[in-house]
Amino acid sequence: MDNIRTHIARHLLSIGAVFLRPDEPFVWASGIKSPIYCDNRLILTAPEARNEVEQAIADTVRREYPEAQVLMGTATAGIAHAAIAAHLLGLPMGYVRSGSKDHGRKNQIEGKLTPGERVVVIEDLISTGGSVLDTVAALRAAGAEVLGVISIFTYGMAKGRQRLAEAGVKCVSLTDLDTIAQVGVQQGYITQGDVARLLAFRDDPSDENWIRKGE
Repeated sequence: MDNIRTHIARHLLSIGAVFLRPDEPFVWASGIKSPIYCDNRLILTAPEARNEVEQAIADTVRREYPEAQVLMGTATAGIAHAAIAAHLLGLPMGYVRSGSKDHGRKNQIEGKLTPGERVVVIEDLISTGGSVLDTVAALRAAGAEVLGVISIFTYGMAKGRQRLAEAGVKCVSLTDLDTIAQVGVQQGYITQGDVARLLAFRDDPSDENWIRKGE
């Protein structure tokens, strides 16, 4: 699994899906300043990386959730990844909206889902875990047995880990911030001194002391 984490991390950095900028922080919608930006939608426009990521998702389903019957993507970022991985596995696929539609059948879950079916949720990234837990809650309310979640990347934040554990949700990620940081050093994106700053951000995103450590 460690080799997979490193391999995927290299791909994400090389295509700019993950961008490291500790000296010029990004600002999240919440106002939190971050040394890292993740846009896994770029995977879809990079065929080599896309093939590796989708195969890794499919392999993870086989290894961690061999009893899976359906893949469900989170809207919108997880939809394409769930579709491609489901194709590789020969499994049905659907997706879960952030809320029910206000017209037609007013579905929140798109695609056929039979109560009792064993589902794996496909997410692009995990931060605090809120959005993916909303997806899990919708699926459970519809009668699905949610085996767990697969994400492409996780920040590894304590809040996210705690919330997933409290909800009884297993989550397996292809790569994580720790691995991204080490590969970033190896490939010259950041310095070894920057690693501590990234990990300090991960441990407490609301504490901006990691920014001043670089000054």
